Amino acid sequence: MARKNTGNAGLSQWLGIAAVIVLLDQVSKITLSRLMTFGQSEAVTSFFNLVMVYNKGAAFSFLADQQGWQRYLFAGISLAASLLILWMLKRNPSQRLFCWALALILGGAIGNLIDRLVYGHVIDFLDVHVLGWHWPAFNVADSAITLGAILFILDEFRRVNR
Repeated sequence: MARKNTGNAGLSQWLGIAAVIVLLDQVSKITLSRLMTFGQSEAVTSFFNLVMVYNKGAAFSFLADQQGWQRYLFAGISLAASLLILWMLKRNPSQRLFCWALALILGGAIGNLIDRLVYGHVIDFLDVHVLGWHWPAFNVADSAITLGAILFILDEFRRVNR
């Protein structure tokens, strides 16, 4: 089914959602960076800690052990993905679930891009663990990207079932 283009009015709401994600992400990272030191961990519940870690790689610390070139690779990927998402949002602003997914992914990508450009690494501080197994630490941007990916998949399933 073809997607409709309703112009820039529809685009602005999706950019607003992405901007809110960037703001929440950056404010949370700045706040935790001022309250905690690198490597510090504070238990919040029996399954959740606040930690202060830096990720020079991508998801699950992919390429984090490299010499620094990955900073520019991942920044370039984030920038290219952001531009592609902007184009997709502009073309399809009336497709609500699809655009929610893209707006969340865009906000997360920009949030982590800011970290890479300013600090040379991404600041992660959320640590979830169950039965001694810890997920890799993550942040608000990562959460938005994950939720956006889930919504994107749901949108595709919904589209296929029509």
